[in-house]
Amino acid sequence: MSDTTPYVPPKVWQHSEPSGGKFASINRPTAGPTHDKPLPVGKHPLQLYSLATPNGVKVTIMLEELLGLGHAGAEYDAWLIRIGEGDQFSSGFVEINPNSKIPALVDHSGEQPLRVFESGSILVYLAEKFGAFLPTDTAARTETQNWLFWQMGSAPFVGGGFGHFYAYAPEKYEYPINRYAMETKRQLDVLDRQLAERRYIAGDDYSIADMAIWPWYGGLVRGDLYQAAEFLSVQDYRHVQRWAAEIAERPAVIRGRKVNRTWGEAHEQAPERHAASDLD
Repeated sequence: MSDTTPYVPPKVWQHSEPSGGKFASINRPTAGPTHDKPLPVGKHPLQLYSLATPNGVKVTIMLEELLGLGHAGAEYDAWLIRIGEGDQFSSGFVEINPNSKIPALVDHSGEQPLRVFESGSILVYLAEKFGAFLPTDTAARTETQNWLFWQMGSAPFVGGGFGHFYAYAPEKYEYPINRYAMETKRQLDVLDRQLAERRYIAGDDYSIADMAIWPWYGGLVRGDLYQAAEFLSVQDYRHVQRWAAEIAERPAVIRGRKVNRTWGEAHEQAPERHAASDLD
């Protein structure tokens, strides 16, 4: 259905009323904390504050993959940040991520705690810290980072664009849904062409590019994201389907998807993670 009432923007925009939709209660035009609350700190050097959204899952997959390789220093505590309840606006969270978005990580292994925020930055930080999943060869490293930053720039069109207007907006309108569905399908086609000649996104080796892209685009083609698989005709992207299915079977991915998850089947949920046994 098309919107028959054109919107005329005011000369000066003002936040006069809630925007509506699932996340209206936490949307606001200002930054900074809304309440005082320190963050908990567990026994491990790495402290993760997150939720099992696609951006959060990137990091828990990475940590579980590192542990799977035997990197004991990658042991971590994962604390639940309920973004629907505004936990990301606590004074403690804003201190480690002024942008109030999950995930955020604090590394206590050095002389001073080091904050790392933005999921792509966390993936690079962990890859460099442990020497894994990011090639050292200049050409391979650059290609991996090309695709990591492609994801960081592209996924907002899928989430804040398509996902919002298709799944979460209080009213459905033809123009924004069509606009962002077209862009989402274009991005899936970009990946499908890339994966037609490669096992993984950046080449023959599994990398942080795959960990970044899989929770979003793998989730789309597997029907886990926005329940939009049929709408987007995801069966058309057979190379993405092959890649998504292979990664979904990795033990670290299975574990990582559970962390900070509070929905779905009970065996798929681990709202907090402080030891490997929490994922059993």
